[in-house]
Amino acid sequence: MASSLIDCEKSRVSGSITDTYSLEVNAKDMTALAAAAPRILPGSTISIPYLANQDNAARLAAAQAVRKLGLEPMPHLSARRMTSLAELESFVQRAVAEAGVRQCFVIAGDPSTPAGPFPDSASLIETGVFERSGIQVLGVGGHPEGHPVMSAADRWDALARKCNSIESRGMTPWIVTQFAFDADIVLAWLQALRERGMEHPVRIGVPGPASVAVLARYAALCGVSACASMWSKYGVSIGKLFGTAGPDRFVDRLAAGLNEKHGKVSLHFFPFGGIAQSVKWIERYRSRRM
Repeated sequence: MASSLIDCEKSRVSGSITDTYSLEVNAKDMTALAAAAPRILPGSTISIPYLANQDNAARLAAAQAVRKLGLEPMPHLSARRMTSLAELESFVQRAVAEAGVRQCFVIAGDPSTPAGPFPDSASLIETGVFERSGIQVLGVGGHPEGHPVMSAADRWDALARKCNSIESRGMTPWIVTQFAFDADIVLAWLQALRERGMEHPVRIGVPGPASVAVLARYAALCGVSACASMWSKYGVSIGKLFGTAGPDRFVDRLAAGLNEKHGKVSLHFFPFGGIAQSVKWIERYRSRRM
């Protein structure tokens, strides 16, 4: 049941924000994930991004590897890179049958022109493929720090429509945000989300510990705001771009600002500095908060 997945990952407002968490892991990084797996909380979700240089066979193999490690695979599906309904059906059905996949994450994707019949993530949801295949939880993107082509009003409208569509099909929506550097912006976005009546669980994107140069590169690639004032709030001196940075200050501020009104909130780590480094940081942070 979908509720079992939610109960497994539910973050307690009264406890540590790292009581549960998820990780984003590239299909080519399964060896590194296997090495770190004994230190990852059992049943944690591993989100498998849809990258243009990897095919469906690689994504399916990654989902199978995640399942064998006792973790929960969550493959991404890119609407504009999907060539046909048959391709979508085949992948989702095989993922469920061969890797025990119960969660998927849908995105529009980077191409401006769709390779097939799906212009956006909503069109993937509306096919009915996910619920027919046995998917219980469907993730959609949230953008606390804005979106490169959508206005704020359009973002809220699209998010509400997708979540309503997922619920109407008997699945549970999860909102997974892009990684961010400003906890105050994230807290304000969470408040606005709840004020709009969207009470769905949220995973807040967090950059794992990495060099400042690597963080800056990923921020630029993903269109995430990272001005000097935001770097400062994150704990990075703009004059020390050759150092490393972890999300301590960001997570501390987020944890301090959360309350029951923010609903179910957990963390989703982007391990830009490596899976082992992110897992080590999580262990240290959890031990400090206990």
